[in-house]
Amino acid sequence: MILAALGLALAAIGWLGSGRGTSPGESVGLFTSLPILWSDSPELGAELREDSKPHWARKVIEQRGNIDPLDVLTGPSLAKLHRLVIAQPRPLGPAENVALDAWVRGGGQVLLLADPALTQDSQFQLGDPRRPQAVALLSPILGRWGLDLLFDDSQQLGEFSAEVLGVPTPVNLPGHFATHGQGNCKLWAEGLAATCAIGKGRVVALADAAVLESTDPSGQRPKAFAALLDAAFAAR
Repeated sequence: MILAALGLALAAIGWLGSGRGTSPGESVGLFTSLPILWSDSPELGAELREDSKPHWARKVIEQRGNIDPLDVLTGPSLAKLHRLVIAQPRPLGPAENVALDAWVRGGGQVLLLADPALTQDSQFQLGDPRRPQAVALLSPILGRWGLDLLFDDSQQLGEFSAEVLGVPTPVNLPGHFATHGQGNCKLWAEGLAATCAIGKGRVVALADAAVLESTDPSGQRPKAFAALLDAAFAAR
């Protein structure tokens, strides 16, 4: 059912193909402030504790290729990649906005999770640079792609499931995207998600990051995240 729904979604925006269209073992870049590759704990050596478990999303990404963590989105570290996950990143510098835009237009594929009101808890105090980015500040690059990220501050706090590209996806205080009227982007679930063909590349964007929280009482998170990855990285 999930694969069928994804197939219909991709066909609707003119992306035809089967599978992920990438060679086995090809790396997936990861640029994030979320604790996917490290522990959300100020305790030294938290990752080395016997009871420390890796974030479930790490395995989901690794099923599609080795993870290549990125500190910056410029230079050779970006140029060598074809696929990239950007999840609640820090604000990008001017050079990074230019480099990322050029990389996508040259054929890069991006899954972007941009949350205007992150609900994920953290053990790091406010102001600590290790704390996840509370608000996605990505207007320059989104503007280059013809998108605006908006937020309705009258929403009530609380997680719920939304249908995104045919797949139930947990969200909490989500934002929504608006386009500039261009035909290369399509909005889904009243703007909760956007899929855009940018030059030779693709951007699949979700205006929320609750899907990447470490706890998963509903059991929806791995399937929803996997579906988003496959939509972003599908053959075109």
